[in-house]
Amino acid sequence: MTDLLITDVRPLGGPAADLLLRGGRIAALGAGLAAEVPDAPRLEGRGRLLLPGLVEPHTHADKTLWGLPWRPHGAGDTLESLIQNERRVLAATATPTIERAAGLLRQMARLGTTAVRCHVDVHPEAGVASVEALLRLKQDLAHLLDLQLVAFPQQGLLIRPGTYELMDEALRLGVETVGGLDPCGIEQDPVRHLEAVFGLAVKHGRGVDIHLHDLGTQGLWQVGRIVDFTARHGLEGRVMISHAFCLGSAHWDQVAPLAERLARHGVAIMTTAPADCPAPPVRQLRAAGVTVCSGNDGIRDAWSPFGNGDQLERALFVALRFDWRRDEDLAVAFDCVSGQAAKALGLDDYGLVPGARGDLLLVAAETLGAAVVERPQARTVIRAGRVVADDGRLVG
Repeated sequence: MTDLLITDVRPLGGPAADLLLRGGRIAALGAGLAAEVPDAPRLEGRGRLLLPGLVEPHTHADKTLWGLPWRPHGAGDTLESLIQNERRVLAATATPTIERAAGLLRQMARLGTTAVRCHVDVHPEAGVASVEALLRLKQDLAHLLDLQLVAFPQQGLLIRPGTYELMDEALRLGVETVGGLDPCGIEQDPVRHLEAVFGLAVKHGRGVDIHLHDLGTQGLWQVGRIVDFTARHGLEGRVMISHAFCLGSAHWDQVAPLAERLARHGVAIMTTAPADCPAPPVRQLRAAGVTVCSGNDGIRDAWSPFGNGDQLERALFVALRFDWRRDEDLAVAFDCVSGQAAKALGLDDYGLVPGARGDLLLVAAETLGAAVVERPQARTVIRAGRVVADDGRLVG
C-alpha cells in the first residue's frame, strides 16, 4: 500500500491538521505534515470535517428488499405477525439474498460506514443459505467494509427443531457471533435458551448477541441472567444485548443495579432509539460505564419500509428520541455510531490516533453537531488508507 497524505482537515471539528496514512493505517496526525512528506500522494481536505469511519452494530442485510420495487407494508403490529409476514414476503421474493444484501452494504459503504455487524437468519426452511451468501459478501466487499456476522434464530432456537444444529453449522462455517431471541417471550424457556446460546459460544470461541424485546420485570430478569451467563463463561467484553426495551420501561432505581453489572462484565447495549416503544436510557447507562451503541436494525424490509443505511441519520434519530439539542449531546449521539459501536464490536484499533485503522470519512460540515443534523451527502470515504467513495459515489 502507498502513503496518502490528507491535508487541511478538522478532526471531529477541531483545529486544522494534516493526516498521513501508511500501510492502511494512520501514521501521523498534526499540523505541518505536508512539509515532512512532500512526495506523498495527496488528498485535499479543503477544511472539511474528519471523522472516523461510521460503524453499524446491528442490521439484517439478508432480509432487505433494497433495490426492489416499492412494497407496501402489510404486517400486523405483533412480533409474531411481523415474523410470519417476513416469511411470506421473502418466500415470494425472487431476487437472491446476495444481490439484495450487496446493494444495501454498498449503500452503507458509500455513506461512510466501514464496519457492519449483520444478523443472518438461520432456520430449517432455508438452512444456512443466507449465511453462505453473507460469508461470500464478507470477502467480496472487504475492500469497502469489515463485515461481522451473527447466526440469528429469528424463528426461535428451541421451538424450531433443527435450528440448533444449523446454528452450530453456521459457526463452523466462520460466523463470528451466536445470536439469541427473547429467551422468555419467544422461547418460553429462558435458562435452556441461554444454556444453548452460551454453550455454542464457548464451543466455538465466539461472542453472543441476543435480541431482547420483552418489557418490564420479565425483561429485567433476563438481562440479569445474560450477565450471569457472561460472567460464568468468561465472555466479558464479548456480549451484546440488542434492543433491551425493558431498560427504558422501568424506573432507573430498578435499572441502576443492572447497569452496574452490565458495565462490570462488559455487556454492551444496542438501541435503535425507537420512537414507538421504550428505549434504554442512553445517558444514564453511559454514565454508569455501559457501552451503548445504535444501529438501523431492518432496512427497507418486510418489517419496515424505512431506512437508508446512513449512520449519521441514525445518530440524528438518537438525538431526536431523547430531545438532545446541545452540541455536546449531538457528540454523544455520534459516539453511538462511532466509538461506542466500535467498542461493542471489538474493534480495538478504531479512532483518529496513530496506529488506528485508516477508515475515515470527510464531510463538508462546520461542526460535528452540524454533521449529525445536516447529514451532508457529498462525502469522501477512505477504507484502509484508500479512497473508496467520493461525492457520495463508490469509486474504483
